[in-house]
Amino acid sequence: MSGGMNFELTEDQELIRKSVAELVKKFDDQYWMEKDRAHEFPVEFYNAIAEGGWLGMTIPEEYGGHGLGITEATILLEEVARSGGGMNAASSIHLSIFGMHPVVVHGSDELKARTLPRIASGDLHVCFGVTEPGAGLDTSRISTFAKRDGDHYVVNGRKVWISKALESEKILLLTRTERYDDVKKKTDGMTLFLTDLDRSCVDIRPIAKMGRNAVTSNELFIDNLRIPVEDRVGEEGKGFSYLLDGLNPERMLIASEALGIGRVALEKAVKYANEREVFGRPIGMNQGIQFPLADALAHLDAAELVLRKATWLYDQGNQCGREANTAKYLCAEAGFAAADRALQTHGGMGYSEEYHVARYFREARLMRIAPISQEMILNYLGSHTLGMPRSY
Repeated sequence: MSGGMNFELTEDQELIRKSVAELVKKFDDQYWMEKDRAHEFPVEFYNAIAEGGWLGMTIPEEYGGHGLGITEATILLEEVARSGGGMNAASSIHLSIFGMHPVVVHGSDELKARTLPRIASGDLHVCFGVTEPGAGLDTSRISTFAKRDGDHYVVNGRKVWISKALESEKILLLTRTERYDDVKKKTDGMTLFLTDLDRSCVDIRPIAKMGRNAVTSNELFIDNLRIPVEDRVGEEGKGFSYLLDGLNPERMLIASEALGIGRVALEKAVKYANEREVFGRPIGMNQGIQFPLADALAHLDAAELVLRKATWLYDQGNQCGREANTAKYLCAEAGFAAADRALQTHGGMGYSEEYHVARYFREARLMRIAPISQEMILNYLGSHTLGMPRSY
């Protein structure tokens, strides 16, 4: 980019922000509170986003998408979270926006033609099946196994924390095709599939959880699921490396969602502080209220800059591991701190559901755990960026 640094969004990016903000205004806090409370998928919201053509944002144009970059995707998801929809809103569309990246890059033309246009149009719901109860963050330790049987694979195993599994027709499923003990490199021997979530072979059980209840998180029990070879993504045994391509963008998307929640929480806190009168004056006059909110603003702004740098680097085709991880770390911290401060500003009313900041607080807290914990991010920065010995 000539002429040094440029922090402005392009006209097109600004248009995306405005259009999305306008679209999501129809779904207010009340809508999200009711969906969350009823544990009900936000179908109306999802359909509105789909009809707006937003789901195919990063999907290539030849498959019905817009072929845009991760910068545009983060702008979209930040606005979605910022609308008050928080993680319920973001998680309902998150995987459609970027989850198919391994398929876009490594899938056969036939698999792409069969699935990507349906994802872009919103017709196909898909979930992401990686995590397992016995493996946690050590993905190499997964044990769900796909055994080759002629032109099929037969899969058995368990998955946990699978968002949207109840609503999904297909699953992007990571399996082992060689056992952990039989591979030279521990991340070898894993294979990725995009296949039908056949309810007759997969038992799906929702997990009761603290928040983000409009979108389910589930445990999956997979019993002799037959997967045709055409549903395999790329080569057998290379599944783990295909997922690695998507890690940095995923961290940026999560960062943008945390940022959006922080922004809306701060907005609500400022409004309340300006209107609420105690001891004959608005509480916002008190520095004990005002300073922490100003501090939250400063941290959100700083986190946003790292995120913007990260998405720019990625879209330019540059290395961005350090920036993507830092953005996820800082946005999650800043978003949660803002939500916590917003709740405090509302006092007792913050603990009630009426003002919605308690919901933001519960959802912002998730960002420090998912999809990877803050501690794992620090492990990455410590070993990869600072060059210190790896601790695990």
